[in-house]
Amino acid sequence: MKKPLLLIFLILIIDQVIKIYVKTHFIVGEEYKIAPWFIVNFQENNGIAFSMFSGNGSKIFLSLFRIVAVIGIGWYLKFLINTKAHQGLILSIALIFAGALGNIIDSAFYGMIFSDDYFNVATMFPKDGGYAGFLHGKVVDMFFFPLVRGHFPSWVPFWGSQDFIFFREIFNFSDSAISVGIMLIIFFQRKFYPRKPEATVSGKEVSETIQGA
Repeated sequence: MKKPLLLIFLILIIDQVIKIYVKTHFIVGEEYKIAPWFIVNFQENNGIAFSMFSGNGSKIFLSLFRIVAVIGIGWYLKFLINTKAHQGLILSIALIFAGALGNIIDSAFYGMIFSDDYFNVATMFPKDGGYAGFLHGKVVDMFFFPLVRGHFPSWVPFWGSQDFIFFREIFNFSDSAISVGIMLIIFFQRKFYPRKPEATVSGKEVSETIQGA
């Protein structure tokens, strides 16, 4: 029980420290190049991937959905611990739980505790209040890894003559924890979910059953 709780606590601390630092030192859109393939690029996600569900009504729905999902993941994690499941599976689910919870903290509370940061660096607990209400906060993203940059040939359908970047998505530490947890489950699913041996009936048992009938 201690290991998954410690892992969750550690991920949440690292995630929030990074996010708070970025929000209080960067303006949205500002970036800092650590290496050509590793850039800190401050962005805020108003919905989920590709800005889906970015309206106000959808924002509340998305935040509530995240909360319900985290409750479900938490229940499943407790079930795995109580049933003494494979330690690797427990830690993988703990990674997913911590990552999901880390992003919920942003969407639930960041709007209330931070000022707007589109033209100025955000401040914590501003006198005039935050930039949004409860469950209307934006998730902070910052990690950008443009590992490969190139140009599509003109003959490529749909993307011909366009620039491409791999990996173009910008994400945060919580997203990384979720991705690692999912990948571990996929790669080690046979070990995490071993098949129970099928019950076999010997010829002697069948014979005794018939005679007894």
